Amino acid sequence: MTFKEKVNGLLIEGLLEKPSVFLVDLTITDSFKIIVSLDGDNGVVLQDCIDISRVIENNLDREEQDFSLEVASVGVGSPLKFVRQYKKNVGRTLIVKLATETIEAELVEANDNFIILSWKAREPKKIGKGKETVQKRQEIPYTEIKEAIVTVTF
Repeated sequence: MTFKEKVNGLLIEGLLEKPSVFLVDLTITDSFKIIVSLDGDNGVVLQDCIDISRVIENNLDREEQDFSLEVASVGVGSPLKFVRQYKKNVGRTLIVKLATETIEAELVEANDNFIILSWKAREPKKIGKGKETVQKRQEIPYTEIKEAIVTVTF
């Protein structure tokens, strides 16, 4: 069993005890630095990171392979990667990059196949001069999304 397979197995074992927490990314560098990024349906608390870190660290032998370990929640500006992340962010504002445009809008729905965004836009009036504010709503399949990031407003 390779080092990466062993770490992956331990990580899966640790996450089974925390069903609301899920893996976003696992990286193991050439110098055996293990970087685990987690997210959760209700967020990730420090104790979640500590528990996963302990499961991995307590079951690896540093005599066999020296390593460093970093377990953290995904950052605020990290792109969404999984449907589960979209579902937990319903009601928040996203910046969604598509092949031809970038949309900043509220995520109003997320299911297993697509998301629905809603936003206000200024468009030329159909009759007469000037512009009017219109409510836009667009269904976007996950396959068309190049990148989606939750925006933070203060």
